[in-house]
Amino acid sequence: MNNEGFAVEADDLSCTLNGHQVFGHLQLQMPEGALVGVFGPNGAGKTTLFRALLGLVPARFAQLRLLGTELRTARRQIGYVSQRESAETEGRLSAATYVAAAWRGERWGWSGSRAARRQAVHDALAQVGAVQLAGLSLGKMSGGQRQRVRIAQVLVNPPRMLLLDEPLNNLDPQSQQSLLQLAHRFCREQGMTVLINAHDINPLLPYMDNVLYLANGGGRFGSVDDLLHTPMLSELYGAPVRVVEHDGMVSIRVDTGFVAEQHHHCGEHAHV
Repeated sequence: MNNEGFAVEADDLSCTLNGHQVFGHLQLQMPEGALVGVFGPNGAGKTTLFRALLGLVPARFAQLRLLGTELRTARRQIGYVSQRESAETEGRLSAATYVAAAWRGERWGWSGSRAARRQAVHDALAQVGAVQLAGLSLGKMSGGQRQRVRIAQVLVNPPRMLLLDEPLNNLDPQSQQSLLQLAHRFCREQGMTVLINAHDINPLLPYMDNVLYLANGGGRFGSVDDLLHTPMLSELYGAPVRVVEHDGMVSIRVDTGFVAEQHHHCGEHAHV
């Protein structure tokens, strides 16, 4: 496969955990600078895929290249915001301290000048519109504010690819839209590739360039129009599937009795 211009290029990518194949035989060619939504029912492997791309869980593949290079080399250019917040967010760390803790984190101790570190922290907070939060403790922030600061911590070492794992979890609709607009701007203005794992497809529809849908141990990648139609999803699930649109909302229904609910709150689901 030609790897020019692809942020993620995978041939026959599979992942097995505790003797169970989470997903297998994925073929991916994600263009650089795209905003990609990653969807699927509980247990389909959305979070596991992110962790595999980071080298945090073992994966098998015929080929896997990220940002045009091997995984080991690319990892320093990938930012990851996990779905579970660390204990520090419940403490008294200020936003500035929290972001600064990750600056040049691949090295031991503080490196470079304090002025350079302060500037990097300021720039990262500015990118997410959170400079005014620099002195505020994370425990006193709203969910939307805290999510912006968590993204700023990743941006303090500027990445070329950003993986956001359930970033819309427990956010109100206005905060969801604000965060998605931010991610969209990263793609359009900086050429960053952004992958967003979510349960609800609807908030992402105005912003996504591509969709990766995982189900039944497999997955399909393509444009929104290519993926969100009945024949493709029926093939993926191995069962009749209906894509239902009503008042601008999309739901995916599997006729076996399982419903891939696209309207539940993220907090009601277990995650893989």
